[in-house]
Amino acid sequence: MSFLPFALPDICEDEINEVLDSLRSGWLTTGPKTKRFEEDFAAFIGNNSEAIAVNSATAGLHLALEAVGITAGDEVITTPYTFTATAEVIRYLGADPVLVDIDAATFNIDPSKIEAAITSRTKAIVPVHFAGLSCDMQAIFSIARKHNLKVVEDAAHALPTTCNGKLIGALESDAAVFSFYATKTITTGEGGMVVTHSPELAKRCRIMRLHGISRDAFDRYTSIKPAWHYEVVAPGFKYNMTDIAASLGIHQLKKAKAFQQKRSQMAATYDSAFYGLPLTLPPHAPDNDTHAWHLYVIRLHDKAGISRDSFIGAMAEKGIGCSVHFIPLHLHPYWRDLYGLKPEDFPNAQSGFEQAVSLPLYTKMSEEDQQRVIQAVKEILAC
Repeated sequence: MSFLPFALPDICEDEINEVLDSLRSGWLTTGPKTKRFEEDFAAFIGNNSEAIAVNSATAGLHLALEAVGITAGDEVITTPYTFTATAEVIRYLGADPVLVDIDAATFNIDPSKIEAAITSRTKAIVPVHFAGLSCDMQAIFSIARKHNLKVVEDAAHALPTTCNGKLIGALESDAAVFSFYATKTITTGEGGMVVTHSPELAKRCRIMRLHGISRDAFDRYTSIKPAWHYEVVAPGFKYNMTDIAASLGIHQLKKAKAFQQKRSQMAATYDSAFYGLPLTLPPHAPDNDTHAWHLYVIRLHDKAGISRDSFIGAMAEKGIGCSVHFIPLHLHPYWRDLYGLKPEDFPNAQSGFEQAVSLPLYTKMSEEDQQRVIQAVKEILAC
């Protein structure tokens, strides 16, 4: 029997044909397809959003934090239960990430612990919507307003997640940053999108994503009048999205809601099959809200009779790929040693990590594929 990978992108002829059209057009870098994808994405999010396409969510987080004014010596509060990119972009700017433990049930940052971490140096909060479930944004916004802090959402997992009936990206945060990496709910291979309601922030991100140049190449090279002239107004970065990547995104975005519906159905199938087993099932979104179901993360109980690592090994022996999201930042040498972090500083993140397994959940999985996963889990847990 063939190996069932942990994740696969769902690419069809629409995406392929759009990429071929870009290749034939002669415009490969940031151009008309990127502009179209940005416009489509802003319309999808709504609420007068502006969307800035970039080559990764990491780049988008860096741009957004730079645009809100994070500089050397500042502190930015975030969670240890995330990929290192969330924190490393803070270091890019010479600022310090301050890590706050997660809620044990949701794996999202615990708002009740945020205020105790605020100091005179604190300038922003970066909540991470883990697995596609929204953080408690109302509580976070309340804290941010009280202490005059910026909020930049790490929404890498969160398309099309909703919070209190609004899509992530349409809330009152200064910016939300989405990922289109190959494993995400929609993909451009590599890529990301910064979404904001601030024209000033959007303008800054656009300038800084391409070397601090005042005009994009697409604007300069397609102008009716000669427009070779440009000005470098800041020491920017090389973070622009290509039209080849945007070609994928244009059609992936059209499928985002259908993809979410299938992921939700698959999560429900897992829930039903695993009920009563010695594990904790992932939390669902509140009524009338949407979980993106980027990940389906179970937690093994002690009475499961098998360690997390042994479980993943046993699944691999049955031809099924699993993963772990995430190895918390406080366990990585760089973050541990730089800030003197210890596991006991983050008891919920630590225990969650020790028990967590991400099972395959992606739209190209067939019903037979999912039943293979279910049967393997039951056999390993001897149920």
